Formats: sequence, structure tokens, C-alpha cells
Amino acid sequence: MNTPTTPQTLFDRIWARHAVLEREDGQTLLYIDRHLVQDGSAPAFAMLRASGRAPRVPERAFASPDHYVPTNNRDLSSVADPEKRAMAQALENDSRAGGIRFFGLDDPRQGIVHVVGPEQGITQPGMLLVCGDSHTSTHGALGALAFGIGASEVAHVLATQALWQRKPRTLRIRVDGQLGAQVSAKDVILAIIARIGTAGAVGHVIEYAGSAIRSLSIEGRLTLCNMSIEAGGRAGMVSPDDTTFEYLAGRPFAPQGAAWDAALARWRSLATDTDARFDREVTLDAADISPMVTWGNSPEQALGVDGRIPDPADEPDREHREALRRTLDYMGLAPGQTIAGLPVDRVFIGSCTNGRIEDMRAAAAVARGRRVAAGVEAWAVPGSGLVKAQAEAEGLDRVFTEAGFQWRYAGCSMCIGTNGDLVAPGARCASTSNRNFVGRQGPGSRTHLMSPAMAAAAAVTGRITDVRTLLGGR
Repeated sequence: MNTPTTPQTLFDRIWARHAVLEREDGQTLLYIDRHLVQDGSAPAFAMLRASGRAPRVPERAFASPDHYVPTNNRDLSSVADPEKRAMAQALENDSRAGGIRFFGLDDPRQGIVHVVGPEQGITQPGMLLVCGDSHTSTHGALGALAFGIGASEVAHVLATQALWQRKPRTLRIRVDGQLGAQVSAKDVILAIIARIGTAGAVGHVIEYAGSAIRSLSIEGRLTLCNMSIEAGGRAGMVSPDDTTFEYLAGRPFAPQGAAWDAALARWRSLATDTDARFDREVTLDAADISPMVTWGNSPEQALGVDGRIPDPADEPDREHREALRRTLDYMGLAPGQTIAGLPVDRVFIGSCTNGRIEDMRAAAAVARGRRVAAGVEAWAVPGSGLVKAQAEAEGLDRVFTEAGFQWRYAGCSMCIGTNGDLVAPGARCASTSNRNFVGRQGPGSRTHLMSPAMAAAAAVTGRITDVRTLLGGR
């Protein structure tokens, strides 16, 4: 007689399959399937050399420079900061010395590691994937367990292909119903963060579920999982389904032939059991979500585009009240002010959150036949060389340039500004990136997070605008 097994979540299954051993203090040694490496990894390689070690399983690592590379050309020598230029160059040197596959600036596959991994099929269901970058959670959209690690942990994985971790708790966030016209995955995740706060998922791995999530493309799910970190989560995941498998089929590093059939059978067994239990549950109604915009210096400070800036006077807690006043002062906003109609100076479409081909298509649909407003500088920055090539094959680059956008090369660019792509002090930027922290896009910059379609609408009108008034849906 078979003993019934306890229903499991996707996270439970992946964790159990990668656990090598457990310590008495509750930490688990996990085997790592994939290790993505970017140009912030030089300190980890230095630690590795200092210990006299080499990468243990280099074929499981993949490297691409993204943070420090220029996006106006492919010449690393044009990076003005010598330290950052050296970091980008070190990645190539360290990768080649360690036998790690390297996608450099002369390689059409180069790009932001969180765009490159999925599009190459490096990321696969059931895998445990790490990278020295917080937005590694992106890869959970394909049914993987993926999270960011620090420099010493990067060195540890390079040396051992394993990592000690304490098992987090689980949080399921369900979004049921049908999303409205022009409401995207970026709006969904901003609505979630506005609901639970930036500390709402601390100590948890999030699994996104519900009919609205299932209706998203993989690119939409990648956006969703990307910003799990902004909700405080350790990782974000979506159980794999036919949408996942169709996306992966035929990708360069995906299994082929008989290996594909075997992988597919294995992947189909990963999805969370219907009666599996989570430590916490949160539910949202898709119909309640509208195009979202952040107004403050935290992703949780977001509202629908038809909303108004909150009044600090309504906040009962004194410290919170003062913090809100400082935020409004920094952002140049007034209580009760409508977010729609706020003038913008810069527009940035790109990043590991929204730099994929679907994001470019959504923005181009708004830009087509229109012109960037006077006084606005707008950029479209593809997330990888392959996204750039696909967009150009579809003529999207011409749509952008004819509208007055700059069409640039792949990289993190203005999301974090470490390569010199900055927003000027006091300038207001409509951005598709993931963080609106003080100075994130440059000292004194003012960032409003939104979807690619909303950012394009801001570019062509010169102000924060409900994209539904341009494309319909209201």
C-alpha cells in the first residue's frame, strides 16, 4: 500500500531536490544548477584567486557584462570611469581564464543577464539559479528557484557549485480575473507592492498564481518575478505550464530531441499541487488594477494614474508623516495633486524589468505616428543584442527614431546609471525600471516607475498620461 505524500509547492520540490545536507542550525547546503555572472563580479573572482581555487564547474556558469557597459556604442574604452571600465574588462578576463562561457560586447547575445538567461534557454523549470544581483528573482517566471547572492557567496558558488541557505517561508499571491485594456504585468506588480508594501514578503518566496497570472506571457511573468525583490521577497516564481514549455522549445540551451521529451515529462511534475499549503496568502482582483505610477521614493508608493498624491497630514504616525513630507519635497509634489499631467523631462524604456521584445512592441505601439514632446529626452534601450536585432527586424527601431527616441545598445543603462547614463538633478523621469530610490538614476533625480506603454505615453505628451486615452480602453 502506497503511503500518501504531503502536497508540495513548486518551491518545496525544487528545494528538496537540490538539498545536499542540512546542518543543526537549520541551514541547508544547496546544489546550484546555473550561475549567471555579470560585471560586478570582479571581487568574487579576486577572492577565488586569493584562495588558490578555480571555478569548479565552469560549464554551469554564463557571463555577460551589463551594468557598466556603454549603450551609445560597443566600445568599452569609451566608459569614462576607469574603475568601472576595469570591472567590465575583468569579467571577460576572469571568464576566459576560468573556462566560463562569455557573451561579450562583440557577441549579439550580450545583454542584461536576466534577459539573456531566459532567451537563451539557460533558465529552465526546476533549476536552482543564482547571480550576484538582486533581480535574479526574474528567472522564477520559468518555474525555477532563482535569487541574488553577495560577492562572498558568488566566490563560494564558483569554488564549490553549492551554497548554504536557510529555507524561507512561502507566500502565494493570487490575481484572479481579467486585466483591463492597457494594464500590463508591470501594473500588476506595482499594484501588489502598493498593497503589501516593500517589506510585505520579507523572509518569503512568492509564488504568483490565479487566472490573471496564467494569462500573462512569459515576458509578462518575467516582469512580475523581477520585482519580487521590491516586495521584500527572497524570490518570485510561477509554476511552469504549457506557456512555459512553448517559450523554451528550440532555444539554444534548452534540451533537444529525446532530451526535450524527458525534460518536458519532468517539468510537468513540478507545478504546485492544488491542495498544497502556503505560510501566507494574498489575493487581488485583476479588475481593480489600472495603469500604475509611483509618486515617491519607494516602489510601494504607487497609485493608479487617475489617483492623487496623498497628504502627509492624514498619516497618524509622526515619523511616517515626516518621512512623507520629505518624500514630497524631494519629488517636488504637493498633497492632493493629480499624478496625471505631471510634466516629465526624461523617459527611459529598458532594464531587466522591461527591456524585452514585448516591452519594445508595447512602447512602439504608442510612439508610432507620434513625436516625442518638446523638451523631453527619450531613450529605448533593448535588454539584449537579440532583442535589439528582433526589434530592428520588425521595424521598431524606425518607429522609435522617427518619433524622436534614441535607439541604443543593450545594457542596464539608466536603470541604475553606473555606466554614466544619468538623469540630471531635479529632472523628472518616466522609467520602466524597478526602483525609484533617492538618486537611483543620478543624484537628485526624480523617478516615476511605470509600464513601457505608459512611459511612451509620457514621452509623446510630455507629461504622465493615462495610456488608455491614447490607445483606448477607458
